[in-house]
Amino acid sequence: MKPLRVLVVMPLGTALGGGESMLRQLLVHGRGQDVEWIVVFLRDGPMVAEMRALGLDVHVIEAGRFRHVTARIRAIRKVARLAKSSGADVVLGWMVAGQLTAGSAALIAGLPCVWFQVGTPRPDWLDRLATLLPARGVLVLSRAAAAAQARVWPRRRQWLVYPGVPLDAFDPSRLPAPTVVRSKLRLPAQGPLIGMVGRLQRWKGMHVFIAAMARVHWSRPGVRAVIVGGPHETEPRYASELRAQASLLGLSDVITFAGFQTNIPEWMQAMDVFVHASDREPFGIVLIEAMALGKPVIAGSGGGPAEIITDGENGLLVPYGDVGSLAHAILRYLDDDAFAARVGAAARNRAAVFDDRTYAANVIAALRECVS
Repeated sequence: MKPLRVLVVMPLGTALGGGESMLRQLLVHGRGQDVEWIVVFLRDGPMVAEMRALGLDVHVIEAGRFRHVTARIRAIRKVARLAKSSGADVVLGWMVAGQLTAGSAALIAGLPCVWFQVGTPRPDWLDRLATLLPARGVLVLSRAAAAAQARVWPRRRQWLVYPGVPLDAFDPSRLPAPTVVRSKLRLPAQGPLIGMVGRLQRWKGMHVFIAAMARVHWSRPGVRAVIVGGPHETEPRYASELRAQASLLGLSDVITFAGFQTNIPEWMQAMDVFVHASDREPFGIVLIEAMALGKPVIAGSGGGPAEIITDGENGLLVPYGDVGSLAHAILRYLDDDAFAARVGAAARNRAAVFDDRTYAANVIAALRECVS
């Protein structure tokens, strides 16, 4: 069988979150499956060298920002020429920003196009334009995201592909004990540790978590918290707002702001309870990572997490923004060790479904179906 040649258009060269991790997993595990990858980055960054180290055919075609119309048109033409000269069978736009170039380039090259909507579509001009551009379909990462995408005109065919995580990296038996990791990371040695991991963006709900921790700390003064994640370029002031909020609530010595970190498995291993407080979360990769470690987790009751967690069985679900419910859920784990252990064990079993190799195979199957 002739290998499927896929040209991927990636808007970023720096890994900022789950969408970039999903592409990395696809390219790592998508090799050797009768697929040849041509990867185009529209912005240079560390991921470029990383993908080249995998032996992939990687190109950087600078497109500039969306307001740089001339540069964007020039990039679209270059991508179209590369798609034709490389013998690509299909163009894959990665995220909304990738589709804005991929859809136009595929049209010029006369090739089929499909794109991966890695977020929850909103009725703004980006999602509307991306959906309007020619495509045989859209890959979505949850039923919640699929429903939101279906409300954007025109309606495109959809493939539901749940993301995966590298389960080996989040195997608790391969990591040091939580007490050892805490010492290494200079985290408090005593008392329960409640944690969050994510980019510092308002929709991620760090401010909700801090407000809930004020109530938890009032009830259990020995509890400590850690927030792992760096500021996002679109909300540079949010990080300072969070620190000010913690100070105002008297939590400066209770909450550790760890900043951006790369050794996420170790930070999660140090936690006793993991909180995912996002609003309209399309899926929740970090949630799966914490569950794979056997951590009792709490997440928002809407969006992707509700498709992952069965409330009270392998995690707890609370409404976004409900400080009281979040605090109550944290205390429920802290006040009942047996319940927390039972939920953590069930969470680990549930996480085993979301393997990154299975995810990559499912994306490739969707691409083949798109071409055929």
